[in-house]
Amino acid sequence: MSPDRETDLRADPAAGAQAAVTGEGRVLTREGWPVTGASVTLLGADGSQVARAVTGGDGTFTLLGVPAGAATMLVAAPAHDPRATSVVVPAAGAWSVGEVRLRRQGGSDVPPPGVWAIDVTHSTISATAHHLGLSAVHGRFTNFSGVVTVPEDVTRSTVQVEIDATSIDTGNAQRDEHLRSPDFLDTARFPTLTFSASGVQRGAEGWVLAGDLTLLGTTRPVQLQLSYAGSGPDPWGGTRAAFSATTELHRDDFKMNWNQAVGIGVAVFGTTLKVAIDVQTVLQQ
Repeated sequence: MSPDRETDLRADPAAGAQAAVTGEGRVLTREGWPVTGASVTLLGADGSQVARAVTGGDGTFTLLGVPAGAATMLVAAPAHDPRATSVVVPAAGAWSVGEVRLRRQGGSDVPPPGVWAIDVTHSTISATAHHLGLSAVHGRFTNFSGVVTVPEDVTRSTVQVEIDATSIDTGNAQRDEHLRSPDFLDTARFPTLTFSASGVQRGAEGWVLAGDLTLLGTTRPVQLQLSYAGSGPDPWGGTRAAFSATTELHRDDFKMNWNQAVGIGVAVFGTTLKVAIDVQTVLQQ
């Protein structure tokens, strides 16, 4: 290239702007939580660093002055496995990097073998019902216990959970008393709910935990869409593992069929309950 041509490029701001773009993205855990303080480094074709950024509290980052062309993006964060991805930076305009998911360091797709007791303080069992065909009413059980037993063959894992039905909490005392009445949970006659499972299988969308739920003295098969969030040490010398699961229940299956019509085709409560479970467990020695 002639000296005159080099001078022209340096003097032309538009030429420089066309060769460098801004890249934006977000770093998350596999479960979708933002990763704060992750370093995002972009390496050019020759291996040299061409841009770098650090994620904020919401996991977002901005790479400034990125040259167009093929590059390698390195993402690293404390307690997570680093990740390298090949990318192609467009010639002009904004560049959306998208989401980058990191795995917890030392994590695996299945929990280590052992007996894991549910830590109720850091766990949630909640249910959501459709109300008046318009909005949702959310409730949770505040008192429960359970054990997850994982053998060497993870597909033979067992789960035993017992829930205190009287601990239902929707944030409204009057509504909670109605839910404890014979119209719904009938806690005077059936003070506990139980769930028992003796096997887990990998399905098309992840793990499936099949078990039996006993509610109002009626036992029905239930399938939970299960995910394992990982395990690791806690500050007290123990080891913890986290799981989440979702399912849908039909109230009629458990003879919980109280309702009240408020208009043509509209009832106070829908017949389906959406259940969401997030549990943290502690490895028993």
